[in-house]
Amino acid sequence: MEPFRKTRWGGTKGKSVTSPVNRKDGVGKVTHATAKDAEAAIGAAKKALSTWANKAAEKRAHLLEKTAALYEKHHAEIMAIVVREAGKTRLDAVAEIREAVDFLRYYAAEIREWGEDRKPLGPVVCISPWNFPAAIFTGQIAGALAAGNTVIAKPAEQTPLIAEYLVGLFHKAGVPKGALQLVQGEGSSIGPALTGSPDIAGVAFTGGTDTARLIDMSLAAGNPDAALIAETGGLNAMIVDSTALPEQAVRDIVTSAFQSAGQRCSALRVLYVQKDVAPQMLEMLEGAARELQIGDPWDPATDVGPVIDEEARQNILAHCKKLKGEGRLLFELDLPDTAKHGTFVAPCAFRLDSILDLEREIFGPVLHVVEYEAHELDQVMADINATGYGLTLGLHSRIDTRVDRLCAAAHVGNIYVNRNQIGAVVGVQPFGGEGLSGTGPKAGGPFYAKRFTTPLSASLPQARTVDMPGPTGERNTWLLTPRGLVACLGPGDDKIARQQRLAAEAGNRAITLKEHGGALKDLLATPELSAVLYGGDDLAAMRAALASRPGKRVLVIDPEQHPELLFGEKVVSEDTTASGGNASLLASVG
Repeated sequence: MEPFRKTRWGGTKGKSVTSPVNRKDGVGKVTHATAKDAEAAIGAAKKALSTWANKAAEKRAHLLEKTAALYEKHHAEIMAIVVREAGKTRLDAVAEIREAVDFLRYYAAEIREWGEDRKPLGPVVCISPWNFPAAIFTGQIAGALAAGNTVIAKPAEQTPLIAEYLVGLFHKAGVPKGALQLVQGEGSSIGPALTGSPDIAGVAFTGGTDTARLIDMSLAAGNPDAALIAETGGLNAMIVDSTALPEQAVRDIVTSAFQSAGQRCSALRVLYVQKDVAPQMLEMLEGAARELQIGDPWDPATDVGPVIDEEARQNILAHCKKLKGEGRLLFELDLPDTAKHGTFVAPCAFRLDSILDLEREIFGPVLHVVEYEAHELDQVMADINATGYGLTLGLHSRIDTRVDRLCAAAHVGNIYVNRNQIGAVVGVQPFGGEGLSGTGPKAGGPFYAKRFTTPLSASLPQARTVDMPGPTGERNTWLLTPRGLVACLGPGDDKIARQQRLAAEAGNRAITLKEHGGALKDLLATPELSAVLYGGDDLAAMRAALASRPGKRVLVIDPEQHPELLFGEKVVSEDTTASGGNASLLASVG
């Protein structure tokens, strides 16, 4: 990496991109697109569609694998840009490259299995975040391209240089420029032109809940048939009971809360610790946290780098100031002098009474701690579910029956038992949430790329529980779960009856317009509604009504085309080596 320490990336003109590590470090320049540029990109993607879609699945897979090989060949350059532009540590950068390569190879393998049996939807817009500027950016593109769609990639405005470099590797591998185009700029200026076009067949988005709603509304107005995959963060909790091994729990708390400066969708936000063990657990936690090295992520010894920009820093500091004023501070680390020119936030922890005290996700190295009594555990789980988010949950307990009960009760996409709750592995722990945390399907899972296709024939998935591959000492289970309340709207009695049958076979609770009193507007506004089943052509009004709803996104599903979307997905990942001691003595404890 050292030869790239002062390298400038991107073009020679345009907006300057500086490093969050040191705002005096100019990483490169980027030229922002206009709305007309965005429209031109969509036109070019539409023109290139037939050539790319008609390419054999094997050939598309081969090009993705060639891209993966180029990622590995140029790993030093990718690491250098990610570290300087996004402020990631070297450890995080290595993991991100691995994940990006995994996405490319996973979707290549997927498309070889079913690629000739499905048709692509059309041009797809991929809107990726700054916190995984290589991995999520690559995963979105790879999934859509593998399925035969053309792609317009719109990265976060904070991390344009890594996006430009990676798109160059796709093109170098042989992916046509018409099939993959890069559009840079602020979402507020070019987003509506991208997502509101009638020529867009789908959007893959990772980011905030409010932005997902705007995209949904834009798609509803431009092309109501367009697919939306949205992953939108969470208020992620970890529950540590009195049987947990303290050293393992503390290790995993520190990693989950503070690695990547807390800037992961999956990061731990609220720690629930049983009162019986809270004093010693929190003492150990503070001691472990104070061993973290804060500073320049270019230094291999650094554990915690900066947050992404000054706006993020100020938002986090304002939250911390409020809690300090309420006397809730547990501990706060000191920032080194070397952090004064960057956007650093000191890792810290605060005491809360409940997860419901948090109004929003705090996207940084801020941990909130709640103590609970043993008899309150079911209420703890109810409060976590009541937030409406459902991305990740951590559990530390050596009581199998308790773990099983909590896993079954949690409305959460990814659950981690006796290990940290970050770092999902493609094809092993497919990643994504439910409710306010996203629409599904999970990234790096068997349904993701299929979402951007139309099958020649379709049926309900038969396997509802699958043991995923993984390392020795770890058990990963992928489960299909009911979505919940679904509205069966036909059109026509025969289609409604079939939708009811399919919904019931998937374990959902089905309701029809007649059963609800005949008012479509009221039905679509039902808070617990999880999906609408509809196979007609007049989607516009229905899609617009659903898109305008605040909160979670509610999908319109044609179960004849995508019966797999009648399910939610849950992944449970367990460290099977972490029981410790004589766990059989705990078996009778509830």
